[in-house]
Amino acid sequence: MSIALSHEEEMLRDTVRQFFADEIIPHEEHVDTLGEVPEALGREITDKARALGLYAANMPESAGGGGLNHTQMSIVEREFGRTSHALHSWIARPTELLLACQDDQIATYLTPCVTGEKRELFALTEPEAGSDAMGMRTTAKRDGADWILNGMKHFISAPTMADFAIVFAVTGMDDTPRGPRKRITAFLVDRDMPGVVFREGNKCVSNRGYKTYELQFDDVRLGAGHVLGEEGKGFELAGQWLGMGRIWVGATCCGRAERLLELATDWAANRKQFGKPIGNFQATGFRLADMSIGLRAADLMVRDAVQRADAGNLKDQDAAMVKVFCSEMLGRTADDAVQIFGGMGLMEELPIQRLWRDARIERIWDGTSEIQRHIITRSILRPLGA
Repeated sequence: MSIALSHEEEMLRDTVRQFFADEIIPHEEHVDTLGEVPEALGREITDKARALGLYAANMPESAGGGGLNHTQMSIVEREFGRTSHALHSWIARPTELLLACQDDQIATYLTPCVTGEKRELFALTEPEAGSDAMGMRTTAKRDGADWILNGMKHFISAPTMADFAIVFAVTGMDDTPRGPRKRITAFLVDRDMPGVVFREGNKCVSNRGYKTYELQFDDVRLGAGHVLGEEGKGFELAGQWLGMGRIWVGATCCGRAERLLELATDWAANRKQFGKPIGNFQATGFRLADMSIGLRAADLMVRDAVQRADAGNLKDQDAAMVKVFCSEMLGRTADDAVQIFGGMGLMEELPIQRLWRDARIERIWDGTSEIQRHIITRSILRPLGA
């Protein structure tokens, strides 16, 4: 890692890294070629992660989780980034949105996700509402004490078919100083409810084996007990998760960039042309230098953001800066690694091409680079009334 860690943090990193070396990395190429994680293998990873105490490490001890703080989780997430997303996702980090569960929801949804008995989906994105989340068309309309849910979600990702989804839907309109605004509410929707369809969606060339799903809702009747949090507060609830989610993307980008740098450095030191290692040529050596500089800066940005989160003063623009910088740093690092390897960088026999493919999605999911820059720009101009 390119920044200093305490002794306890080093122990955490080494424990996670050794687990991944033993249980994840040996299966990466097979899963990438197969395009899915065999269920037996996924369950085995889940069971071993649970025995190690790594499963649900992000959830507080009061909910039955590992109780790691944001700084500690950033170390874990960074190690996740060094490995196959399809495989390490079987080590669940349930969404913290579930901490908003109340009364019977705790036993039905929160606790089973912490123990591994259930899995959830975070269902926000729609075919006509990707970056423009407020453009969503999924609606939930009052019918007496119930709600009737209609609509569709897509690009909803998970390692395996989930048991339920946290679904965001429009439940009305509110007047705001900036004009009418859709009122968004979060609902807990079980897969086996009448009118609910969960099905596999498009196949992505990044993170092969990590699946996307489409969710269809046709006149789904939901009771008051299916509302997560407060009615009309769904978008604020989603924002809480998206902010830290963007920090975790930054951390995983650092881990993947480190692995690429290690592979490229070894290749540059041992691959010879014109009688000497290619790393001795400035064209290659300077790439390694730039990769190292970018990684150091990205690690420092992640560490600063998680310290802000632990202190309770993380802002939207802080998370946006981490997301855009780290994902774009990884993109440059992956491209430079391919260039250093030359033709072999694109051959299936080496992991470089897979890491290169996997790096590309980081600039898109959890908010594109363009959306992150919009968030940052807004934070600069709004205090000035612009």
